[in-house]
Amino acid sequence: MPSDTGALTPHVSALPKHAPGEPGYRRVLLALFAAGVATFALLFSTQALLPAISADLGVSPGAASWTVSATTAALALAVLPLSAVSERFGRQRTMTWSLTAAVLLGLAMPFAPDLGSLIALRTLQGAAIAGIPASAIAFIAEELRARAVIGAVGLFVAGNSIGGMAGRIITGWTADAWGWRAALATVAVLAVLCAAAFRVLLPRARHFTAAPLAPRALARTVRGHLSDGLMRRLYAIGLLFMTVFGSVYTMIGYRLAGEPFGLSAGLIGSVFVIYLVGTGSSAAAGRLVARLGRRGTLYAAAGTTAAGLLLTIGDSLAAVLAGLVLLTAGFFAGHAVASASVSHAAKTGKAQASALYQVAYYVGNSAGATVGAVAFHAVGWNGVVVLGLTALTGVTGITIHATRLATAATRTAAHDRARTEPRATVRARTPAGGPVRGEPTGQRIGAGLARTAEGTGAETIR
Repeated sequence: MPSDTGALTPHVSALPKHAPGEPGYRRVLLALFAAGVATFALLFSTQALLPAISADLGVSPGAASWTVSATTAALALAVLPLSAVSERFGRQRTMTWSLTAAVLLGLAMPFAPDLGSLIALRTLQGAAIAGIPASAIAFIAEELRARAVIGAVGLFVAGNSIGGMAGRIITGWTADAWGWRAALATVAVLAVLCAAAFRVLLPRARHFTAAPLAPRALARTVRGHLSDGLMRRLYAIGLLFMTVFGSVYTMIGYRLAGEPFGLSAGLIGSVFVIYLVGTGSSAAAGRLVARLGRRGTLYAAAGTTAAGLLLTIGDSLAAVLAGLVLLTAGFFAGHAVASASVSHAAKTGKAQASALYQVAYYVGNSAGATVGAVAFHAVGWNGVVVLGLTALTGVTGITIHATRLATAATRTAAHDRARTEPRATVRARTPAGGPVRGEPTGQRIGAGLARTAEGTGAETIR
Protein backbone atom coordinates (compact mmCIF):
# COMPACT_ATOMS: atom_id res chain seq x y z
CA MET A 1 0.00 0.00 0.00
CA PRO A 2 1.48 3.35 -0.93
CA SER A 3 2.14 5.74 1.90
CA ASP A 4 1.80 9.46 1.64
CA THR A 5 2.39 10.21 5.29
CA GLY A 6 5.24 11.81 7.06
CA ALA A 7 6.93 15.17 6.62
CA LEU A 8 8.03 15.69 3.06
CA THR A 9 11.65 16.21 2.25
CA PRO A 10 12.64 19.37 0.37
CA HIS A 11 13.27 17.26 -2.75
CA VAL A 12 9.79 15.73 -2.72
CA SER A 13 7.99 18.95 -1.85
CA ALA A 14 9.80 20.69 -4.71
CA LEU A 15 8.29 18.35 -7.30
CA PRO A 16 5.76 20.13 -9.53
CA LYS A 17 2.06 19.49 -9.28
CA HIS A 18 0.49 17.36 -11.99
CA ALA A 19 -0.63 19.38 -15.00
CA PRO A 20 -3.05 18.50 -17.82
CA GLY A 21 -1.42 16.40 -20.51
CA GLU A 22 1.05 14.69 -18.18
CA PRO A 23 0.89 10.94 -17.45
CA GLY A 24 0.59 11.55 -13.70
CA TYR A 25 -2.39 13.85 -14.26
CA ARG A 26 -4.18 11.23 -16.34
CA ARG A 27 -3.47 8.56 -13.71
CA VAL A 28 -4.96 10.74 -10.97
CA LEU A 29 -8.10 11.35 -13.03
CA LEU A 30 -8.57 7.69 -13.95
CA ALA A 31 -7.93 6.46 -10.40
CA LEU A 32 -10.37 8.90 -8.83
CA PHE A 33 -12.88 8.21 -11.59
CA ALA A 34 -12.71 4.50 -10.63
CA ALA A 35 -13.10 5.40 -6.96
CA GLY A 36 -16.12 7.54 -7.83
CA VAL A 37 -17.71 4.69 -9.76
CA ALA A 38 -17.24 2.27 -6.86
CA THR A 39 -18.45 4.82 -4.29
CA PHE A 40 -21.78 5.58 -5.92
CA ALA A 41 -22.38 2.02 -7.13
CA LEU A 42 -22.12 0.80 -3.53
CA LEU A 43 -23.72 3.81 -1.86
CA PHE A 44 -26.98 3.60 -3.79
CA SER A 45 -26.96 -0.12 -4.59
CA THR A 46 -30.37 -0.68 -2.95
CA GLN A 47 -32.10 2.36 -4.42
CA ALA A 48 -33.40 0.71 -7.61
CA LEU A 49 -34.19 -2.43 -5.57
CA LEU A 50 -36.54 -0.81 -3.06
CA PRO A 51 -39.79 -2.15 -4.60
CA ALA A 52 -38.26 -5.66 -4.75
CA ILE A 53 -37.00 -5.44 -1.16
CA SER A 54 -40.41 -4.20 0.00
CA ALA A 55 -42.17 -7.10 -1.72
CA ASP A 56 -39.72 -9.82 -0.63
CA LEU A 57 -39.37 -8.76 3.00
CA GLY A 58 -42.94 -7.48 3.39
CA VAL A 59 -42.00 -3.95 4.46
CA SER A 60 -43.33 -0.51 3.55
CA PRO A 61 -41.58 1.93 1.17
CA GLY A 62 -40.67 4.08 4.17
CA ALA A 63 -39.00 1.16 5.96
CA ALA A 64 -37.17 -0.01 2.83
CA SER A 65 -35.94 3.54 2.15
CA TRP A 66 -33.80 3.29 5.30
CA THR A 67 -31.42 1.06 3.34
CA VAL A 68 -30.56 4.30 1.52
CA SER A 69 -31.10 6.87 4.29
CA ALA A 70 -29.06 5.01 6.93
CA THR A 71 -26.13 4.63 4.54
CA THR A 72 -25.97 8.29 3.60
CA ALA A 73 -26.56 9.41 7.20
CA ALA A 74 -23.64 7.25 8.39
CA LEU A 75 -21.48 8.71 5.64
CA ALA A 76 -22.41 12.22 6.73
CA LEU A 77 -21.45 11.44 10.34
CA ALA A 78 -18.16 9.72 9.45
CA VAL A 79 -16.82 12.04 6.75
CA LEU A 80 -15.48 14.71 9.12
CA PRO A 81 -13.60 12.32 11.47
CA LEU A 82 -12.15 10.53 8.46
CA SER A 83 -11.00 13.84 6.99
CA ALA A 84 -8.95 14.28 10.19
CA VAL A 85 -7.60 10.74 9.75
CA SER A 86 -6.58 11.66 6.19
CA GLU A 87 -4.65 14.66 7.56
CA ARG A 88 -2.60 12.30 9.73
CA PHE A 89 -2.28 9.16 7.62
CA GLY A 90 -2.66 10.56 4.12
CA ARG A 91 -5.40 10.96 1.54
CA GLN A 92 -4.16 7.99 -0.46
CA ARG A 93 -4.05 5.58 2.46
CA THR A 94 -7.43 6.72 3.82
CA MET A 95 -9.11 6.24 0.45
CA THR A 96 -7.57 2.77 0.06
CA TRP A 97 -8.67 1.61 3.50
CA SER A 98 -12.14 3.02 3.05
CA LEU A 99 -12.71 1.45 -0.35
CA THR A 100 -11.46 -1.94 0.85
CA ALA A 101 -13.79 -1.95 3.87
CA ALA A 102 -16.77 -0.83 1.79
CA VAL A 103 -16.17 -3.61 -0.76
CA LEU A 104 -15.91 -6.30 1.95
CA LEU A 105 -19.19 -5.14 3.49
CA GLY A 106 -20.75 -5.16 0.03
CA LEU A 107 -19.74 -8.79 -0.43
CA ALA A 108 -21.42 -9.70 2.90
CA MET A 109 -24.65 -7.82 2.19
CA PRO A 110 -26.42 -10.41 -0.01
CA PHE A 111 -26.46 -12.76 2.98
CA ALA A 112 -28.36 -10.38 5.30
CA PRO A 113 -31.23 -12.44 6.79
CA ASP A 114 -33.68 -9.58 7.32
CA LEU A 115 -34.23 -5.86 6.85
CA GLY A 116 -32.64 -4.94 10.19
CA SER A 117 -29.42 -6.79 9.33
CA LEU A 118 -29.36 -5.24 5.88
CA ILE A 119 -29.77 -1.74 7.31
CA ALA A 120 -26.98 -2.42 9.86
CA LEU A 121 -24.57 -3.53 7.13
CA ARG A 122 -25.56 -0.59 4.97
CA THR A 123 -24.89 1.77 7.90
CA LEU A 124 -21.38 0.38 8.35
CA GLN A 125 -20.81 0.59 4.62
CA GLY A 126 -21.81 4.25 4.58
CA ALA A 127 -19.28 4.98 7.33
CA ALA A 128 -16.58 3.14 5.37
CA ILE A 129 -17.36 4.91 2.10
CA ALA A 130 -16.97 8.27 3.86
CA GLY A 131 -13.19 8.09 3.50
CA ILE A 132 -13.44 8.63 -0.27
CA PRO A 133 -15.23 12.01 -0.34
CA ALA A 134 -13.34 13.02 2.83
CA SER A 135 -10.03 12.73 0.97
CA ALA A 136 -10.55 12.84 -2.80
CA ILE A 137 -11.14 16.56 -3.35
CA ALA A 138 -8.36 17.49 -0.90
CA PHE A 139 -6.04 15.13 -2.83
CA ILE A 140 -7.00 16.86 -6.08
CA ALA A 141 -6.40 20.33 -4.61
CA GLU A 142 -2.98 19.30 -3.26
CA GLU A 143 -1.67 17.30 -6.22
CA LEU A 144 -3.00 19.12 -9.30
CA ARG A 145 -2.33 22.61 -10.57
CA ALA A 146 -4.99 25.17 -9.66
CA ARG A 147 -6.32 25.60 -13.20
CA ALA A 148 -7.03 21.85 -13.42
CA VAL A 149 -8.93 21.50 -10.13
CA ILE A 150 -12.49 22.24 -11.30
CA GLY A 151 -12.14 19.94 -14.29
CA ALA A 152 -10.74 17.15 -12.10
CA VAL A 153 -13.49 17.56 -9.52
CA GLY A 154 -16.01 17.50 -12.34
CA LEU A 155 -14.57 14.20 -13.61
CA PHE A 156 -14.63 12.73 -10.10
CA VAL A 157 -18.29 13.72 -9.85
CA ALA A 158 -18.77 12.21 -13.32
CA GLY A 159 -17.37 8.96 -11.93
CA ASN A 160 -20.00 9.18 -9.21
CA SER A 161 -22.71 9.51 -11.83
CA ILE A 162 -21.36 6.56 -13.85
CA GLY A 163 -21.27 4.45 -10.69
CA GLY A 164 -24.78 5.45 -9.74
CA MET A 165 -26.03 4.63 -13.22
CA ALA A 166 -24.17 1.33 -13.62
CA GLY A 167 -25.10 0.14 -10.15
CA ARG A 168 -28.79 0.79 -10.67
CA ILE A 169 -28.93 -0.72 -14.17
CA ILE A 170 -27.02 -3.83 -13.09
CA THR A 171 -29.12 -4.31 -9.97
CA GLY A 172 -32.38 -3.80 -11.87
CA TRP A 173 -31.77 -6.44 -14.52
CA THR A 174 -30.04 -8.86 -12.14
CA ALA A 175 -32.96 -8.58 -9.71
CA ASP A 176 -35.38 -9.39 -12.54
CA ALA A 177 -33.47 -12.59 -13.27
CA TRP A 178 -32.17 -13.79 -9.89
CA GLY A 179 -33.52 -11.48 -7.17
CA TRP A 180 -32.28 -8.51 -5.22
CA ARG A 181 -29.63 -10.45 -3.27
CA ALA A 182 -27.85 -11.50 -6.46
CA ALA A 183 -28.11 -7.90 -7.62
CA LEU A 184 -26.23 -6.67 -4.53
CA ALA A 185 -23.55 -9.33 -5.08
CA THR A 186 -23.06 -8.16 -8.67
CA VAL A 187 -22.54 -4.55 -7.58
CA ALA A 188 -19.99 -5.70 -5.00
CA VAL A 189 -17.99 -7.47 -7.72
CA LEU A 190 -18.03 -4.29 -9.84
CA ALA A 191 -16.71 -2.37 -6.82
CA VAL A 192 -13.89 -4.92 -6.37
CA LEU A 193 -12.73 -4.27 -9.94
CA CYS A 194 -12.88 -0.50 -9.47
CA ALA A 195 -10.95 -0.72 -6.20
CA ALA A 196 -8.23 -2.72 -7.91
CA ALA A 197 -7.98 -0.11 -10.70
CA PHE A 198 -7.80 2.69 -8.12
CA ARG A 199 -4.99 0.93 -6.24
CA VAL A 200 -2.92 0.40 -9.38
CA LEU A 201 -3.45 3.79 -11.03
CA LEU A 202 -3.23 6.40 -8.25
CA PRO A 203 0.30 7.88 -8.18
CA ARG A 204 2.12 8.51 -4.93
CA ALA A 205 1.24 11.83 -3.32
CA ARG A 206 3.84 14.57 -3.78
CA HIS A 207 2.53 17.44 -1.72
CA PHE A 208 0.98 15.90 1.37
CA THR A 209 2.52 16.66 4.77
CA ALA A 210 1.22 14.67 7.72
CA ALA A 211 -0.31 16.56 10.62
CA PRO A 212 -0.87 15.17 14.13
CA LEU A 213 -4.34 14.17 15.23
CA ALA A 214 -5.39 17.20 17.26
CA PRO A 215 -9.08 17.24 18.22
CA ARG A 216 -8.92 20.81 19.50
CA ALA A 217 -7.26 22.05 16.34
CA LEU A 218 -9.85 20.16 14.30
CA ALA A 219 -12.65 21.77 16.28
CA ARG A 220 -11.13 25.22 15.69
CA THR A 221 -10.84 24.54 11.97
CA VAL A 222 -14.44 23.35 11.79
CA ARG A 223 -15.66 26.37 13.75
CA GLY A 224 -13.70 28.62 11.42
CA HIS A 225 -15.33 27.15 8.34
CA LEU A 226 -18.81 27.21 9.88
CA SER A 227 -18.39 30.84 10.93
CA ASP A 228 -17.54 31.81 7.35
CA GLY A 229 -20.66 33.04 5.58
CA LEU A 230 -19.41 31.96 2.16
CA MET A 231 -18.78 28.40 3.36
CA ARG A 232 -22.18 28.19 5.05
CA ARG A 233 -23.89 29.23 1.84
CA LEU A 234 -21.98 26.66 -0.21
CA TYR A 235 -22.82 23.92 2.30
CA ALA A 236 -26.49 24.90 2.23
CA ILE A 237 -26.53 24.79 -1.58
CA GLY A 238 -25.06 21.28 -1.58
CA LEU A 239 -27.59 20.12 1.03
CA LEU A 240 -30.58 21.56 -0.84
CA PHE A 241 -29.53 20.25 -4.25
CA MET A 242 -29.04 16.77 -2.80
CA THR A 243 -32.40 16.91 -1.01
CA VAL A 244 -34.04 17.22 -4.42
CA PHE A 245 -31.95 14.52 -6.02
CA GLY A 246 -32.23 12.08 -3.10
CA SER A 247 -35.99 12.36 -2.83
CA VAL A 248 -36.61 11.95 -6.57
CA TYR A 249 -34.29 9.02 -7.19
CA THR A 250 -35.29 7.17 -4.03
CA MET A 251 -39.00 7.30 -4.89
CA ILE A 252 -38.89 7.13 -8.69
CA GLY A 253 -38.80 3.34 -8.61
CA TYR A 254 -42.12 3.17 -6.76
CA ARG A 255 -43.64 5.72 -9.16
CA LEU A 256 -42.56 3.81 -12.26
CA ALA A 257 -43.53 0.42 -10.80
CA GLY A 258 -47.06 1.64 -10.04
CA GLU A 259 -49.88 2.80 -12.27
CA PRO A 260 -50.00 3.98 -15.01
CA PHE A 261 -46.48 2.79 -15.89
CA GLY A 262 -46.08 -0.68 -14.32
CA LEU A 263 -42.40 -1.07 -15.25
CA SER A 264 -40.36 -4.10 -14.19
CA ALA A 265 -37.26 -3.85 -11.98
CA GLY A 266 -35.02 -4.22 -15.04
CA LEU A 267 -36.73 -1.42 -16.93
CA ILE A 268 -36.70 0.81 -13.86
CA GLY A 269 -32.97 0.16 -13.50
CA SER A 270 -32.46 1.04 -17.17
CA VAL A 271 -33.99 4.46 -16.52
CA PHE A 272 -30.81 5.30 -14.63
CA VAL A 273 -28.87 5.47 -17.88
CA ILE A 274 -29.99 9.08 -17.56
CA TYR A 275 -27.05 9.44 -15.17
CA LEU A 276 -24.90 9.79 -18.29
CA VAL A 277 -26.41 13.25 -18.64
CA GLY A 278 -25.01 14.05 -15.19
CA THR A 279 -21.62 12.75 -16.29
CA GLY A 280 -21.59 15.25 -19.15
CA SER A 281 -22.94 18.22 -17.18
CA SER A 282 -20.53 17.76 -14.25
CA ALA A 283 -17.53 17.31 -16.55
CA ALA A 284 -18.63 20.47 -18.44
CA ALA A 285 -18.99 22.52 -15.25
CA GLY A 286 -15.67 24.26 -15.79
CA ARG A 287 -16.72 25.46 -19.26
CA LEU A 288 -20.08 26.63 -17.93
CA VAL A 289 -18.35 28.66 -15.22
CA ALA A 290 -16.07 30.24 -17.84
CA ARG A 291 -19.14 31.44 -19.78
CA LEU A 292 -21.67 32.20 -17.04
CA GLY A 293 -19.61 32.67 -13.89
CA ARG A 294 -20.16 30.51 -10.83
CA ARG A 295 -23.31 32.19 -9.65
CA GLY A 296 -24.70 32.23 -13.18
CA THR A 297 -24.06 28.51 -13.45
CA LEU A 298 -25.89 27.92 -10.17
CA TYR A 299 -28.92 29.88 -11.41
CA ALA A 300 -28.94 27.81 -14.59
CA ALA A 301 -28.54 24.56 -12.64
CA ALA A 302 -31.41 25.37 -10.26
CA GLY A 303 -33.70 26.44 -13.11
CA THR A 304 -32.93 23.31 -15.13
CA THR A 305 -33.57 21.09 -12.11
CA ALA A 306 -36.89 22.81 -11.38
CA ALA A 307 -38.03 22.44 -14.98
CA GLY A 308 -37.22 18.75 -14.81
CA LEU A 309 -39.21 18.33 -11.61
CA LEU A 310 -42.27 19.92 -13.14
CA LEU A 311 -42.09 17.65 -16.19
CA THR A 312 -42.26 14.54 -13.99
CA ILE A 313 -45.76 15.42 -12.77
CA GLY A 314 -47.58 14.13 -15.85
CA ASP A 315 -48.62 10.54 -16.57
CA SER A 316 -46.64 10.41 -19.81
CA LEU A 317 -43.57 8.18 -19.52
CA ALA A 318 -41.77 10.30 -22.13
CA ALA A 319 -42.39 13.46 -20.07
CA VAL A 320 -41.19 11.79 -16.88
CA LEU A 321 -37.98 10.62 -18.57
CA ALA A 322 -37.38 14.07 -20.09
CA GLY A 323 -37.90 15.56 -16.65
CA LEU A 324 -35.34 13.20 -15.15
CA VAL A 325 -32.86 14.20 -17.87
CA LEU A 326 -33.19 17.90 -17.03
CA LEU A 327 -33.17 17.29 -13.29
CA THR A 328 -30.03 15.15 -13.49
CA ALA A 329 -28.17 17.63 -15.69
CA GLY A 330 -29.03 20.53 -13.41
CA PHE A 331 -28.18 18.70 -10.21
CA PHE A 332 -24.75 17.48 -11.28
CA ALA A 333 -23.75 20.86 -12.69
CA GLY A 334 -24.78 22.62 -9.46
CA HIS A 335 -23.04 20.03 -7.29
CA ALA A 336 -19.78 20.22 -9.25
CA VAL A 337 -19.67 24.02 -9.02
CA ALA A 338 -20.54 24.16 -5.31
CA SER A 339 -18.06 21.44 -4.29
CA ALA A 340 -15.23 22.94 -6.37
CA SER A 341 -16.02 26.39 -4.92
CA VAL A 342 -15.50 25.03 -1.41
CA SER A 343 -12.03 23.78 -2.33
CA HIS A 344 -11.25 27.10 -4.04
CA ALA A 345 -12.44 29.26 -1.15
CA ALA A 346 -10.76 27.32 1.69
CA LYS A 347 -7.28 28.72 2.28
CA THR A 348 -6.58 26.42 5.24
CA GLY A 349 -8.09 23.14 6.38
CA LYS A 350 -9.09 22.13 2.85
CA ALA A 351 -9.86 18.55 3.89
CA GLN A 352 -12.18 19.73 6.65
CA ALA A 353 -13.83 22.28 4.34
CA SER A 354 -14.52 19.56 1.77
CA ALA A 355 -15.62 17.16 4.50
CA LEU A 356 -18.15 19.65 5.85
CA TYR A 357 -19.53 20.04 2.34
CA GLN A 358 -19.87 16.27 2.13
CA VAL A 359 -21.62 16.22 5.52
CA ALA A 360 -24.17 18.74 4.26
CA TYR A 361 -24.48 16.96 0.92
CA TYR A 362 -25.24 13.55 2.40
CA VAL A 363 -27.45 14.94 5.15
CA GLY A 364 -29.43 16.38 2.26
CA ASN A 365 -29.59 12.97 0.60
CA SER A 366 -30.70 11.23 3.78
CA ALA A 367 -33.29 13.91 4.49
CA GLY A 368 -34.50 13.83 0.90
CA ALA A 369 -34.90 10.05 0.92
CA THR A 370 -36.70 10.00 4.27
CA VAL A 371 -38.94 13.04 3.81
CA GLY A 372 -39.53 12.10 0.18
CA ALA A 373 -40.78 8.66 1.28
CA VAL A 374 -43.14 10.29 3.78
CA ALA A 375 -44.41 12.77 1.16
CA PHE A 376 -44.88 10.01 -1.42
CA HIS A 377 -46.77 7.82 1.04
CA ALA A 378 -48.98 10.74 2.12
CA VAL A 379 -49.89 12.46 -1.15
CA GLY A 380 -48.12 10.62 -3.96
CA TRP A 381 -45.59 11.90 -6.44
CA ASN A 382 -46.76 15.52 -6.21
CA GLY A 383 -45.52 15.57 -2.63
CA VAL A 384 -42.01 14.71 -3.84
CA VAL A 385 -42.21 17.48 -6.46
CA VAL A 386 -43.30 20.08 -3.88
CA LEU A 387 -40.42 19.04 -1.61
CA GLY A 388 -37.96 19.46 -4.48
CA LEU A 389 -39.28 22.84 -5.57
CA THR A 390 -39.09 24.10 -1.99
CA ALA A 391 -35.43 23.08 -1.78
CA LEU A 392 -34.63 24.73 -5.11
CA THR A 393 -36.29 27.95 -3.93
CA GLY A 394 -33.74 27.89 -1.13
CA VAL A 395 -30.85 27.44 -3.61
CA THR A 396 -32.07 30.39 -5.68
CA GLY A 397 -32.58 32.58 -2.63
CA ILE A 398 -29.04 31.89 -1.39
CA THR A 399 -27.58 32.67 -4.81
CA ILE A 400 -29.58 35.91 -5.10
CA HIS A 401 -28.29 36.95 -1.67
CA ALA A 402 -24.72 36.17 -2.77
CA THR A 403 -25.20 38.20 -5.94
CA ARG A 404 -26.36 41.20 -3.91
CA LEU A 405 -23.36 40.89 -1.60
CA ALA A 406 -20.99 40.68 -4.56
CA THR A 407 -22.61 43.68 -6.26
CA ALA A 408 -22.39 45.74 -3.08
CA ALA A 409 -18.73 44.79 -2.59
CA THR A 410 -17.90 45.72 -6.19
CA ARG A 411 -19.62 49.10 -5.84
CA THR A 412 -17.81 49.80 -2.58
CA ALA A 413 -14.45 48.92 -4.11
CA ALA A 414 -15.20 51.06 -7.16
CA HIS A 415 -16.19 53.99 -4.96
CA ASP A 416 -13.00 53.69 -2.92
CA ARG A 417 -10.89 53.51 -6.05
CA ALA A 418 -12.66 56.50 -7.57
CA ARG A 419 -11.99 58.57 -4.46
CA THR A 420 -8.30 57.67 -4.26
CA GLU A 421 -7.35 57.61 -7.96
CA PRO A 422 -5.70 60.89 -9.03
CA ARG A 423 -7.83 62.88 -11.47
CA ALA A 424 -4.75 63.54 -13.59
CA THR A 425 -4.32 59.82 -14.17
CA VAL A 426 -7.86 59.56 -15.43
CA ARG A 427 -7.47 62.53 -17.77
CA ALA A 428 -4.17 61.20 -19.11
CA ARG A 429 -5.69 57.98 -20.48
CA THR A 430 -5.80 57.67 -24.23
CA PRO A 431 -9.05 56.93 -26.07
CA ALA A 432 -7.61 53.69 -27.51
CA GLY A 433 -8.70 50.98 -25.05
CA GLY A 434 -9.38 53.69 -22.50
CA PRO A 435 -12.47 55.31 -21.02
CA VAL A 436 -15.42 56.52 -23.04
CA ARG A 437 -15.83 60.28 -22.79
CA GLY A 438 -18.60 61.29 -20.44
CA GLU A 439 -18.67 57.89 -18.66
CA PRO A 440 -18.40 58.30 -14.88
CA THR A 441 -15.02 57.21 -13.55
CA GLY A 442 -16.53 55.08 -10.79
CA GLN A 443 -18.72 53.25 -13.31
CA ARG A 444 -15.67 52.40 -15.45
CA ILE A 445 -13.72 51.12 -12.46
CA GLY A 446 -16.66 49.11 -11.17
CA ALA A 447 -17.05 47.39 -14.53
CA GLY A 448 -13.34 46.56 -14.53
CA LEU A 449 -13.48 45.12 -11.06
CA ALA A 450 -16.47 43.01 -11.98
CA ARG A 451 -14.60 41.64 -15.01
CA THR A 452 -11.54 40.94 -12.90
CA ALA A 453 -13.60 39.12 -10.29
CA GLU A 454 -15.29 37.03 -12.96
CA GLY A 455 -11.97 36.06 -14.50
CA THR A 456 -10.24 35.04 -11.27
CA GLY A 457 -13.08 33.16 -9.69
CA ALA A 458 -13.49 35.77 -6.97
CA GLU A 459 -17.13 36.10 -7.96
CA THR A 460 -17.73 32.74 -6.32
CA ILE A 461 -20.72 33.07 -4.00
CA ARG A 462 -19.85 35.70 -1.41
